[in-house]
Amino acid sequence: MDTGIDPATGVQALFFYLFSGVLLGSGFMVIAARNPVHSVLFLILSFVNAAGLFMLLGAEFLALILIVVYVGAVAVLFLFVVMMLDVDFAALRQGFLTYLPVGSVVAVVLVSELLVVLGGLGFSPTVEVTPNAPAPEPGEVSNTVALGRLLYTRFVYFFQVAGLILLVAMVGAIVLTLRHKEGVKRQSIAAQVARTPATAIEVRRVEPGRGI
Repeated sequence: MDTGIDPATGVQALFFYLFSGVLLGSGFMVIAARNPVHSVLFLILSFVNAAGLFMLLGAEFLALILIVVYVGAVAVLFLFVVMMLDVDFAALRQGFLTYLPVGSVVAVVLVSELLVVLGGLGFSPTVEVTPNAPAPEPGEVSNTVALGRLLYTRFVYFFQVAGLILLVAMVGAIVLTLRHKEGVKRQSIAAQVARTPATAIEVRRVEPGRGI
């Protein structure tokens, strides 16, 4: 019996609600978890599910940027949390077996979501477009190519300014968190550049059979 429902559309709707539910739950746990390490892990999970939603919408560039850039930035944030907070990891390891079932369920859900995202590239749902909405020609260019052309042609100056702002922010974060220890030898670039042959080497006459 023909029900008139496209199976691909039904699978996409199912996983849309799955991604959305996990995203909302992990977003709530980011602010509800008492352990900062757990908050960072829930934040990574929320980014992964948001990337899955972008893949379902056909915005593969945003999905990859969310995984590569934001998850990488959260990994750096995780390092800062470990360095700046006094986290007792011995106490965290004691409850490993207690959280193992929940962690296994989360891992299975995450792997299944990734498999669906990778397999969902073959779906071709019909999208209704309003008559006045501009749309690219089918098969002309992909979303990534079109976005790259805009970034590196029309908005190239804004793109470069954003990169400079991020660079200054990164240098400022490193300077603020840098701590110098007493009694540690450091490299002096000015002293190395100012060296002359007279100060760089010392010639000694060594007698045979004797050391310096």
